[in-house]
Amino acid sequence: MASLLGRLGGWCARHGRAVLALWIIVAGVLTAGTLVFGRPVNSNVSIPGTDAQRAHDLMRDGFGPGYDPGGTMQVVLYSKDGPLLDAKRKRAVEKAMAEVRKVPHVVQVDTPYRVGGLSSNMMIGVMTVRLSGNDSSKLAETTKQVSAAAEPVRQAGIEAVPADNGTPADKEIKTGSSEIIGVACALLVLLLAFGTLVAAMVPIFTAVISLAVGLGVIGLLGHIVDVPKQASVMASMIGLGVGIDYALFLLSRHRKLLADGVPVHESVRRTAAGAGGAVLFAGGTVVIALSALMLAGFPMLRTLGWITGISVVCAVLTSLTLVPALLGVLGHRVNALRLPLVGPRRDRAHSAANGWAGLGTWVAGRPWRVLATAVIVLGALAAPALAIKLGTVDDGYADRGQSSRRAYELMQAGFGPGSNGPLIVVGELGTKAPAGDPPPPVVKDLKNRLTYVPGVAYVAPAKINASGTAVLFQVVPEYAPSDPRTAGVVRAVRGLHVPDVGLHVGGEVAGMTDAGDRIAERTPAVIGVVVLLSALLLLLAFRAPVVAIKAALMNLISLGAAFGALAIVFSYGLGSRLVGMDPPVSMDGSYLATLFFTVPIDSYVPLMLFAVLFGLSMDYEVFLLTSVRQAYLRSRNNRLAVAEGLGATGRVITSAALIMVVVFVAFIAYPDPLVKVFGVGLAVAIAVDATIIRGLLVPATMVLLGRLNWWCPAWLDRILPNLSITDHAEDHDEEPVTPGPDRRLVTTGQS
Repeated sequence: MASLLGRLGGWCARHGRAVLALWIIVAGVLTAGTLVFGRPVNSNVSIPGTDAQRAHDLMRDGFGPGYDPGGTMQVVLYSKDGPLLDAKRKRAVEKAMAEVRKVPHVVQVDTPYRVGGLSSNMMIGVMTVRLSGNDSSKLAETTKQVSAAAEPVRQAGIEAVPADNGTPADKEIKTGSSEIIGVACALLVLLLAFGTLVAAMVPIFTAVISLAVGLGVIGLLGHIVDVPKQASVMASMIGLGVGIDYALFLLSRHRKLLADGVPVHESVRRTAAGAGGAVLFAGGTVVIALSALMLAGFPMLRTLGWITGISVVCAVLTSLTLVPALLGVLGHRVNALRLPLVGPRRDRAHSAANGWAGLGTWVAGRPWRVLATAVIVLGALAAPALAIKLGTVDDGYADRGQSSRRAYELMQAGFGPGSNGPLIVVGELGTKAPAGDPPPPVVKDLKNRLTYVPGVAYVAPAKINASGTAVLFQVVPEYAPSDPRTAGVVRAVRGLHVPDVGLHVGGEVAGMTDAGDRIAERTPAVIGVVVLLSALLLLLAFRAPVVAIKAALMNLISLGAAFGALAIVFSYGLGSRLVGMDPPVSMDGSYLATLFFTVPIDSYVPLMLFAVLFGLSMDYEVFLLTSVRQAYLRSRNNRLAVAEGLGATGRVITSAALIMVVVFVAFIAYPDPLVKVFGVGLAVAIAVDATIIRGLLVPATMVLLGRLNWWCPAWLDRILPNLSITDHAEDHDEEPVTPGPDRRLVTTGQS
């Protein structure tokens, strides 16, 4: 593999202009394609085989227009100057209803003057708009049209706020500012790391091209498969971070070889053969971790996983081809435009390497104490994760400037918190029921039973479908959708036993409850597959089973620290305001005057974070182990190899981690709570991984393991394919280091 990657890198360096032009053309064509054909999105939250999905399927069977999930929306009206029953205001509402009926796909508009349509003070009302034939992926566009049609009420001094029935996953996430902030911060770090503008721009340019290609592919895929709206922002976060990091590792190795007098093209070949293999295996680990989400049993999570993996694949491809091409075109000009205030590059690099090597030597001298201290610190960071609170993030946690947040507040103030997340209860009738009044006894009995379920505030009148085989109730809980007690109401309703009726509960809360149960059931399998396949990939890369197992365990430890940080910020609420979350509202609509407030974390987020973080953490493990292995093959001295490997990679890993952290922190500025959760979790995990894990824990354990690090049974060595990720010739291109007293023999075939 090292030889293959070396030949590929050398060819790209010799044909740099052609490779560069090809990547620019591909990025331009894909970007233009998304501008011309659009990038359709559809957050399919269906979960086949669940009770909520059965309820949603039954809703499509003869209940009339608008009863398809997502087929209704509301316009919430608020008259602060007086009741909506005022004659002038009522005429304005009726005029607005007439205009809304003209909007495409609108088949019915329910007046707010119906039973249950007005609040007790008559100042808040709900106009329900039922749709038919509307593409669920275009619900946001239809909502804007309906809002515009409601202009007559605004002219009468009535506030009109649109609210659709989509889940928070359906809300549009706009991108742009955070990416710009992340790139700007990354450029600053690169300038400080390299000291020259040209060198700093190479990873930035590569990452931008990679991101343009990835987002273009994802956008066009929306015409073929359901692409969640979060896909673009997740791809931007991960793709931008790894794209810069991978190019950084390659560029650092290339500049070192140039400084040692190696010719440009030969330097590129060696860089691609050595660091390129590490990039390939690191990216492969991320893709494997994301692909394992296909086992989660949640279609949206599965799609998010493999679509986000596209951005990682693009980052690997550009790193292995575009970076060598740029290095070949630039030649020694890669060190041009030096910044005078940064200082001499070689002196800084030498000083940093000595500093990290000194840390490695210090750790090697007291491995047990370092190990114990690191474990205690990591345990303290991970302990809060035991109190992490999962739930449903409703629109009450949306950005205060969004219409969905305002509609949520008005509904809560006028009709109670449960009105923002009603349950849809569908009963399959064993005996056909005639339509009309009075309803049959079985329907009356069912309504009475629903009314007395603990936590139920209101049960709307029954609606029987055209065939008389099913009945539908809208049940309003006493609690908000994000309140964990609402899930208890869902389970209590499902626990009812009514003769001759099969009950099914749907709606947003019921769907997320089923998703949480399905994910909890599949989580052990996903974790097992990710850990096993990642360890196997490392085994193929280093032919060292102990190192592979240890690396997987180290990544799990850094994950604990990330979940601990999430619990502190969101579950304990000690930093929710700091990350831009707005506090919820009280029953009277006033904002709660509190500095700390808890925010639930969607049930599928921890598993998604696990996959992403496990893959990203393995990146630094691969780069560190590659350097340590090269040093060990030269000296056969384990302690010296650990110190030398840490000294060679400490500075570049720190720079790469700092870039990743600033990129993820920049995304915390997004108003979407999901993006904030990912930004916090990813930033903390990478920071902990690059400092405590790679700087202390990994060196200490490698020193303690000694010769076991690179031990491989003879039978395993014979059956493993030779996929060395380092250039073996490069391992011996320097004078051998005199081995120390703890010289060990390597039992692998490569040794």
